[in-house]
Amino acid sequence: MRQIWKSFRALYFASLMMLIGSGLLSTYLALRLAADHVDSLWVGALMAANYFGLVLGGKIGHRLIARVGHIRAYSACAGIVGAAVLGHGLVDWLPAWLFLRVIVGLGMMCQYMVIESWLNEQADANQRGMVFSGYMIASYLGLVLGQLILVMHPGLGLELLMLVALCFALCLVPVALTRRIHPAPLHPAPMEPRFFIKRVPQSLSTVLGAGLIIGSFYGLAPLYASQQGLTTEQVGLFMGSCIFAGLLVQWPLGWLSDRYDRALLIRCFAMFLAVAALPLAILPKVPLEVLFAVGFLCSLVQFCLYPLAVAFSNDHVEGDRRVSLTAMLLVTYGVGASIGPLAAGVLMKLFGSQSLYAFFTFFALVLVWRIRPKAVTNLHQVDDAPLHHVAMPDSMSSSPLVAALDPRVDEQVVQDQMCNPVNPEPPAESGPESDQPPEDPDSGREQSFTEARP
Repeated sequence: MRQIWKSFRALYFASLMMLIGSGLLSTYLALRLAADHVDSLWVGALMAANYFGLVLGGKIGHRLIARVGHIRAYSACAGIVGAAVLGHGLVDWLPAWLFLRVIVGLGMMCQYMVIESWLNEQADANQRGMVFSGYMIASYLGLVLGQLILVMHPGLGLELLMLVALCFALCLVPVALTRRIHPAPLHPAPMEPRFFIKRVPQSLSTVLGAGLIIGSFYGLAPLYASQQGLTTEQVGLFMGSCIFAGLLVQWPLGWLSDRYDRALLIRCFAMFLAVAALPLAILPKVPLEVLFAVGFLCSLVQFCLYPLAVAFSNDHVEGDRRVSLTAMLLVTYGVGASIGPLAAGVLMKLFGSQSLYAFFTFFALVLVWRIRPKAVTNLHQVDDAPLHHVAMPDSMSSSPLVAALDPRVDEQVVQDQMCNPVNPEPPAESGPESDQPPEDPDSGREQSFTEARP
């Protein structure tokens, strides 16, 4: 592990600085608007605009990198993002802030794509799991440190925007000064939405629900905490502890995911989230200790939904489609994360700040209703399922190219699919012997996963 950290420290540092800036910016904007008594709808709209930019950047980033190369694309986007961040301090017109947030999201997605493709190019096939873990740690640590900056500097002046811009300037340095040859040109993986909607509908439902919940959390939890009477330092601690819970839970989650039915785990975690969020959803004011404890518990569970859905879907999709699957999952997550902050912002405006956790409870119960382990038939389960669980970052800290770092995906498959579109499945032959049962959600009969793949 030490050798891996040494080999990839420049790219990990770039990721760390990017996520420090991104995490700090999201919380700063929410607290700044709260201090100015702006409607929560605008706070949610800003976060939705950021996710819209991330989704849009997944499409534009390939073209930009193909046209000018990795280093130039990364440098240009880092400069544009830094300028957009500083633009928040030059203008107070909220529609202009929406546009700037789209630009920030779009530019950051291109930066993610450059870093992830570079990591995959430099990592040996037998190292990708460890390289991927280092990338996850750097990303989550950056998000946590971004919140803790508010503890050290509680003022909401322009100094914080300067600090965010400084982070994006520093993340440019290790990439711009690299002496390594940049990776080969990239081509977008085909999405095939109809295929995946038919093959893994329960996984896509879980990813959409996770996007709705986590997107609302990142955008509106600082506003909720502020309306509960927390100071800026306490809001930073609250957000930092909640995001740290997301990192803390990934490893025990992998142990559970490799040993038990993943559909059942999704349903159980969704039920736990609905129950855990209930006190904050009902009570308009809660003591500080209760807020931190319940917020930490909710975050432990809500950050489990996306990785479980990814693992569950990979069990029912062939290896040559897993790059496309990851792109589909991230886009689905981005759609949910774009809608969630808007919807939750409206509820908070109409019914009060506790509506945020009522929103979490409602969609957690929707997942409990939607995920049905008994409807899984294993009709299309891959031979070596359950595949080893790998913690996957969401689109707040990754791009569709993160699939290239997934050790469940063969390196040659990644290269082939990035260069060539996937051929659609041939239609099933009709005839008297084709009395097959219809495809059931997530393609599997009910099964309890009791052993991990060696």
